[in-house]
Amino acid sequence: MDKLPAARAVSAVAALDEPTRRKLYEHVVRQPEPVGRDEVAEATGLPRATVAFHLDRLVAEQLLEVSFERRTGRRGPGAGRPAKLYRRSRDQVSVSLPDRQYELAALLLADAVAEADASGAPPGPVLRTRARAAGEALGREIAARGEDALRRVLEEHGYEPRPERGELVLANCPFHSLAQRHTELICGMNLGFTEGLLAGLGEPPERAYLCPAPDACCVRLRASVQ
Repeated sequence: MDKLPAARAVSAVAALDEPTRRKLYEHVVRQPEPVGRDEVAEATGLPRATVAFHLDRLVAEQLLEVSFERRTGRRGPGAGRPAKLYRRSRDQVSVSLPDRQYELAALLLADAVAEADASGAPPGPVLRTRARAAGEALGREIAARGEDALRRVLEEHGYEPRPERGELVLANCPFHSLAQRHTELICGMNLGFTEGLLAGLGEPPERAYLCPAPDACCVRLRASVQ
């Protein structure tokens, strides 16, 4: 299951503000099997053209997905066109303002707990190592974006980077609620993740350092490392 980027997710959620479209979406996702336009029109009492318009808009917003199937059982010439069927999309739509990345934190924490349980190692250092490895893999993946790759990937992960006195301040903490309750553990994870991003991009990981501040991320990035 893929998570839609923030801008796409906002657009998808906004599409459900239209009452008829939301009614059709709710009907489709309640069905145990994919459904066609005729079935939806009959079940909801709406004109087929209206149903087709809204279902295809939901597909465009990645809230539904389409498959094609011949339901007559006939094959070959004269079998007719396959029916267009709709079902809930496998993509995940989640909107949070400000942006949060709790799914990323959950994956890292679950992997760290499993490894710590198997090895007997303390979970904190294991979590930071796991986070750094994840950040480094992401950094290598997006390195081809060019010199602005770091800022863009930080924005995509909700950090809201902005320059300040020669450094890069991360104005938003994507793991805010977790960091409030388990500050040392989550800030260590956060630092490991940003160190990994830098390393994956070929930058010195020492650029990242802890600098806790109210209403901001605990990590800052130095302009350079002497």
